[in-house]
Amino acid sequence: MGLVDWAASAALFLLAAGMALALVRLLRGPSLPDRVVALDLMSTLTAGIIAVHAVLSGEAVYLDVAIILALIAFLGTVAFARYLAMRGSR
Repeated sequence: MGLVDWAASAALFLLAAGMALALVRLLRGPSLPDRVVALDLMSTLTAGIIAVHAVLSGEAVYLDVAIILALIAFLGTVAFARYLAMRGSR
């Protein structure tokens, strides 16, 4: 087990821990914005997990998947921010 494998294992552990904490916030979030931020965090962490898997497997195509997932998550966050802005102006 080389240094890259060890670092990837540590990264996967930390990403999984972050995912668990984000899941708790998603389920217990007191407000809708808290839940949306937790969902955005979970999608970003998923993109990170996919990127680490790309490093471990040596397949660069997984990085494309991670980038697309991050872009979709960003668009969802922007759409929710616009929804909150419209709701607040009423």
